[in-house]
Amino acid sequence: MTDFEIQAGWQSVLGRILADARRLGHRGVLAFDLDSTLLDNRPRQAALVQRYVRERGGAPALANFDVRHLHTGFDMREALVRQGLGTDEAQRFLADFRPYWREHFFTSEACTADVPVAGAVEYVRDAFASGAELAYVTARPEAMRKGTVDVLGRHGFPLPGERVQLWMKADASVSDEDFKRSTHRLLSSRGQVLAAFDNEPMHANDYRASFPEATVVLLATGHSGRERTLADGILAVPHFAVSATEG
Repeated sequence: MTDFEIQAGWQSVLGRILADARRLGHRGVLAFDLDSTLLDNRPRQAALVQRYVRERGGAPALANFDVRHLHTGFDMREALVRQGLGTDEAQRFLADFRPYWREHFFTSEACTADVPVAGAVEYVRDAFASGAELAYVTARPEAMRKGTVDVLGRHGFPLPGERVQLWMKADASVSDEDFKRSTHRLLSSRGQVLAAFDNEPMHANDYRASFPEATVVLLATGHSGRERTLADGILAVPHFAVSATEG
């Protein structure tokens, strides 16, 4: 579902955001989503498939399920076929696997398998070094806080504390969209929102509507498909691997 064009010169735009952050210092605010934005959760997906097969049996071809078959975090059926399952077999496996996935995917234990998106650690550390306020705005449930902080720290991201917020969803009955929209006022209260980064078009569009003067960046790493159009002016990028001195 990486169906958005990567604009020419995207590296320079990311560099310019950092330059603006350095200029504004503590008055600037940058918001970052986690899953499929700063963190790649495909290893978590693959580990759960392997664990399910070990615990429940069935589909022996998946005992060593290769994370490289997951082109995004949202194409599990296609990945199972790439691993060697037939289409019908993949559908049957998913029907059995999904309840297990729902039980285990959104847990502190499972999320420690996540790894950074290319360049993300360096980019966020450069943003923090600028003096700006950072907010990790994620619809992960609060129950995942410990694992989330652990994986951020292990990979070298700035941790929640002075100038770094971690906002997570406390009420599972609230939709991801409503939760993220509810943080926009909090973001404004921290200072001038310079940029917001997310992989979901719907969230990116909401940021664009709330912060028309900010640079809104869509990480084209894959999305849920709930929204497939982008508002004008949103920049699609493949990752964060860009020199901090650009722009």
